[in-house]
Amino acid sequence: MAPKIKDVAKKAGVSVTTVSRVLNGEKYVKDDLKDRVKQAIDELGYTPSHIARSLVRKKTNLIGVIVPDVTSSFYSTILSSIEKTASMNDYNLLVCNIIEDIDKELKYLNVFKEMRVDGIIIMHEKLNDEIRDMIHKLGIPIIFSSVKPTDQAFASVIIDDYTAAYDATRYLIELGHERIGFIGGDMRDVTSGQNRYIGYCRAMADSSLPLVDEHVRFGDYKTQSGYDLIRELLACEDRPTAVFAVSDDMAVGAMNAVRDQGLAVPDDLSIIGFDGSQLTELVRPRLTSMEQPIQEMGKVTVEVLIDMIMDQEDAPGQDVVLKHQLVVRDSCKRHG
Repeated sequence: MAPKIKDVAKKAGVSVTTVSRVLNGEKYVKDDLKDRVKQAIDELGYTPSHIARSLVRKKTNLIGVIVPDVTSSFYSTILSSIEKTASMNDYNLLVCNIIEDIDKELKYLNVFKEMRVDGIIIMHEKLNDEIRDMIHKLGIPIIFSSVKPTDQAFASVIIDDYTAAYDATRYLIELGHERIGFIGGDMRDVTSGQNRYIGYCRAMADSSLPLVDEHVRFGDYKTQSGYDLIRELLACEDRPTAVFAVSDDMAVGAMNAVRDQGLAVPDDLSIIGFDGSQLTELVRPRLTSMEQPIQEMGKVTVEVLIDMIMDQEDAPGQDVVLKHQLVVRDSCKRHG
């Protein structure tokens, strides 16, 4: 059987409390006692229990992360940044992929509670009353990353999605396009659904361009959705000359559909994406995209959450709004 802390105490000739103090790096232990405890640990091959130590320190150095879909290029990229920053600060992650399943989320939140995570990162905003009540009652620092829930009690790390979508649409208008299509996401999402659609609409209105209902389609941010929606737009009698896709995954799906129809991007259809994921440089033609600073977003999310963990008596931190940036590549061209 593996040695226990009481075995270390017996071999070192000290109390269990003294061994615990040595393991937790407390200052007020005499050097000779520290040496005896460390020697006993080495001789017995004792490995302290992470859970037991966390109960003593009332800190687990665990962060729970709720991700809507890890297969998304955006979420996989930001998750990588979150993990890197957490690791650099001696935190470990418990990552839960809910795939838009509310029951799964409730289950995972209970797991976070049982594991005594120090903080939670949530990357979606579809909070029903049950989830909202639960996260309020957890008493654990919580931050939202890339989304802003309607519940103002929580801090978020975001960009201005409305303005970013406006700027993306405006770029197509400045290239001379007037028939600009839109393939959007879930309109239950305020941040990436409603705000991006409203930004598109406002840019069209400000340039006195008509909103054509058959040029607007809504999907689920994924590649297949972009593929299917563009096929519908291409079937229109007066099809768009350019399309704004609200995620890079959708834009890539759209590009594939254009090619499968025997057409070309950007010669027959200009396409601009949104997110600035690694896909933008992997596809051909390379994808022009309205970039979120994904790496910085993940880094800042963890840093703000750790600040909240270290000072839990303070109110939740303020929202952090990062800057978006248009990165022009090869998927859009001047019209006319």
